Amino acid sequence: MTLPPLATLRAFEAAARKASFALAAQELGMTATAVSQHVRNLEAWLGVALFERHARGVRLTPAGKEFGNTVSSSLRHIASAAERIRRGRERMTVHLASLPSVVAHFLTPRLPRFRALHPDIQVSISYSGTQHAGAADLTIAHGISFGENAAALFSAETRPTCAPAYLVSSGPFDDEASLLRAELLHDDSETAWRDWFAVGDMPLPYGAGPIFADFNLLVTALKAGQGIGLCPTALLREEIANGQLAVLFDRAVDTDKYYWLIRTEEMTAQAKILADWLVTEAYTSQSNGSTTTI
Repeated sequence: MTLPPLATLRAFEAAARKASFALAAQELGMTATAVSQHVRNLEAWLGVALFERHARGVRLTPAGKEFGNTVSSSLRHIASAAERIRRGRERMTVHLASLPSVVAHFLTPRLPRFRALHPDIQVSISYSGTQHAGAADLTIAHGISFGENAAALFSAETRPTCAPAYLVSSGPFDDEASLLRAELLHDDSETAWRDWFAVGDMPLPYGAGPIFADFNLLVTALKAGQGIGLCPTALLREEIANGQLAVLFDRAVDTDKYYWLIRTEEMTAQAKILADWLVTEAYTSQSNGSTTTI
């Protein structure tokens, strides 16, 4: 297949459509002289004049009109095909907005399994509440209910949790009242611990420990043996199962809350695949996990 240089075809098509070398140059981001030279090179390659040049501008010759229609149609077909392929590739990306805690403790350890099953699907992850979250195909959120497009992944019930090292240094904690002398760590506010003690008709101890604005910071402090925190047991199943953390008592608060997977009204096939996989993984983790207290 013998073709003229693509640069000459682009310059000629724009000049033919605009009926002006100057306007074609503006569209293509080059000088009018460069457009004119490309057209001359194409005319030399074809061995025929494509434009009549005169003092007031240029005008297509009969051969130029015929060739211009063909080139314009061909380039439109190429552009259309390229756009379909590009958009098709974009649709293979699924945008997931999630709470940082779910990304760190649930999604990240499992994501390699999804990639192994679906290497053609790219998962783009952002935190809920960021500027990118509004364009998400799927969202993982925490609360009581999120409507008919939401599926409960797992319970958000929180229970007293700490590292074994803290039990060694500060325990034992034989009953719930014994926590009144513990170093209590808080996620966002003291409300959760206050509610937990209220269930047992006990007040929140005076001089309770530090407050962490981010749950992942709280978990880091717990693993370092700095105290006891109220943690969502279902979210930390792996840390509990491998002995990094231990649940002290079964009494829970936030029993009406869940981690939810929220779907958009219209999902791509790839987003549905990820959604179904997340629900299955959450169900499997609950079936296989253990929340036995020590």
